[in-house]
Amino acid sequence: MDTHSPALPQFGFDNSFSRQMEGCFVAWQAEAAQAPVLLQFNKALAEELGLDPVALNSEAGTAIFAGNQVPEGAAPLAQVYAGHQFGGFSPKLGDGRALLLGEVIDRHGKRRDIQLKGSGRTPFSRSGDGKAALGPVLREYLIGEAMHALGVPTTRALAAVATGETVYREIPLPGAVLTRVSASHLRVGTFQYFAARGEVEQVRALADYAIERHYPEVSGAENPYLAFLLAVANAQAVLVSKWMSLGFIHGVMNTDNMTISGETIDYGPCAFMDATSPQTVFSSIDTQGRYAYGNQPAVMAWNLARLAETLIPLVSDDKDQAVEILTEMVNTVPDTYEEHAIAATRAKLGLTSAAPDDVELVNELLAAMEQGGADFTLTFRRLSDAVRGDAVPVQNLFSGLTGINAWLERWRARLAQDDLAPETRAQQMDQVNPIYIPRNHKVEEALASAVEDGDMSAFTNLLGVVSDPCREADGQQDYAMPGPQASVPYQTFCGT
Repeated sequence: MDTHSPALPQFGFDNSFSRQMEGCFVAWQAEAAQAPVLLQFNKALAEELGLDPVALNSEAGTAIFAGNQVPEGAAPLAQVYAGHQFGGFSPKLGDGRALLLGEVIDRHGKRRDIQLKGSGRTPFSRSGDGKAALGPVLREYLIGEAMHALGVPTTRALAAVATGETVYREIPLPGAVLTRVSASHLRVGTFQYFAARGEVEQVRALADYAIERHYPEVSGAENPYLAFLLAVANAQAVLVSKWMSLGFIHGVMNTDNMTISGETIDYGPCAFMDATSPQTVFSSIDTQGRYAYGNQPAVMAWNLARLAETLIPLVSDDKDQAVEILTEMVNTVPDTYEEHAIAATRAKLGLTSAAPDDVELVNELLAAMEQGGADFTLTFRRLSDAVRGDAVPVQNLFSGLTGINAWLERWRARLAQDDLAPETRAQQMDQVNPIYIPRNHKVEEALASAVEDGDMSAFTNLLGVVSDPCREADGQQDYAMPGPQASVPYQTFCGT
């Protein structure tokens, strides 16, 4: 592999993690790809990062995205972390197939990580090959961009490159590398790694770094580490409330997949729910339903409790007192989540004020949707038609009308408490209730076409649709509809 080249596109890296967090990573180099081809490039994101899209959308840019060239100022490294995976603790995980190239300051003054995913073995790969298959790379690109368009905090994709190599899973598959952008790659599991080893000062250094990078407003608090935990908890509560409001199921909410920044990360076995049910699970490895749709808020709180455990020695020299303080704080997480969740759902229902019975109103709708087999996304979207005077589109989504008709009457009475013109309300609802999500059957069609036939057109079309999710357009009706019901439940798989 060639080293830094002045002819390569410039990034203007400013790598605070490698400068400040010695011991949290291993410097490493990507494995060169045999015959890289740039399949997808995110011009808008490149511009947001302050990069030159013309220079990057080139042979030289492809070489960087494939891991074949190291741009000037990069400091490639693999981060170490631990994590609870499906409830069991793994004391050492780390970037087994990813390399952090470095950090840039974007046009908004925000620090962003740029990482290669699928670039080969690292010291943390264990028995893995460190590579990625094309399907999972394109899935992460697609879902991440859809989530961004839906207003969900998320990692994003800058580029997807086919490597020209074959990776071996259950079957041979074409290889690929994703270039991922995030606020940072600090995870709950990063803190767990050092806490489990008893390295209190390294945990303190991590917390100080995370505060400086993500939550500088808490640095002057009486107890900054407690304030830090509260800030992370609020960010995670906002995130999961957005997931729930969209019917999104992450599928693998291990503590190593939960970011300190509050961004969604690692789109492996994720999917969006069609028919409404809190028990919905898509992941092939979640055999007990730990990460089912309805369990996500509780799992978030559990993960935050694991983060709290790592902060015990920082919060107070008196361990018992620290545990008491942190326990009291963690016990507030469900209420914090509920505040964000009901606020999100009020907007979806067109409510502009708060009333004591709103939670009951929401729960009754969800129960009617589950009983009636109604599609999650379309039910909320078609409520704006009811506001405009036509309830038939939403009624047609239910197999029986008793539940939804009774609910519609109660909802109309609740709307009457808000002084808002119907068309204004309907337009506001259409801005938060998408008509297009990455429907599972459409995602599979696009990925199959790209992987099996080398045809990216279905992927590109779907990406364009989900990048503008709330504007209903002629000729795109097929993208709004759920797929045909199958005798075998839809399953998703991890990309490793």
